[in-house]
Amino acid sequence: MASIKNIFTPRTEEDGAFFYSIKKIISYRPKNIQLFEEAFTHRSKNEINTDGNQKNYERMEFLGDAIIGSVIAAHLYKKVPGGNEGYLTKMRSKVVSREHLNELGKDLNLIKLVRTLIPTTQFGENLHGNIFEALVGAIYLDKGYAAAEKFIHKRVVKPYVDIQKLEGKIISYKSLFIEWCQKNKKQFKFNVYEDTGNDTLKHFAVKLKLEEETISKARATSKKKAEEIAAKRAYYKLKNKNR
Repeated sequence: MASIKNIFTPRTEEDGAFFYSIKKIISYRPKNIQLFEEAFTHRSKNEINTDGNQKNYERMEFLGDAIIGSVIAAHLYKKVPGGNEGYLTKMRSKVVSREHLNELGKDLNLIKLVRTLIPTTQFGENLHGNIFEALVGAIYLDKGYAAAEKFIHKRVVKPYVDIQKLEGKIISYKSLFIEWCQKNKKQFKFNVYEDTGNDTLKHFAVKLKLEEETISKARATSKKKAEEIAAKRAYYKLKNKNR
């Protein structure tokens, strides 16, 4: 009997803590904890699984991304029967945006379970969202689509998918700013340069010019993020100016 019991008992105290943390997050007892170990393993560990392939979260992230997208698409299709393809695509993009997925990962504090040889303080914001997607992928492989769908409804749909609020949510301030410039025949330019300074992580700075005037500045850990912040500041500056 003892040997049978050991099959279902975590191997070490550390394994036990990981097992029960995952159980608490997903609200069921994992059938194959190794799937979740892989979903929380960073490539810096340089581990190989039993099939001889790299053991890290990236493949499960890809799978989880597709599953989240399909669950949200199905929910919106049923919830908004009058919405056309363009509307539904736009709404889905708001729910599964990188920014939103990062917040979901933060809410669950998934980063504390990541197995890595690199300090987590050196990772960018996207790790939170990547691990959330990998977690969904692991749930699907462990217990099937219905379990993954249930998890997404509990953690994403019920607390965050409010159609009226989503309709007013801006996905990209950069796109909005560019549209405004094109509509008003204004010249603009995002001047991006590296500005790491004393920071551990690489940083980029942006000066956003409208015609010949610098309308806003921003600094972030990626060019894309810095441009988005600069565009957001410019958008509200123009909005307040035109009131």
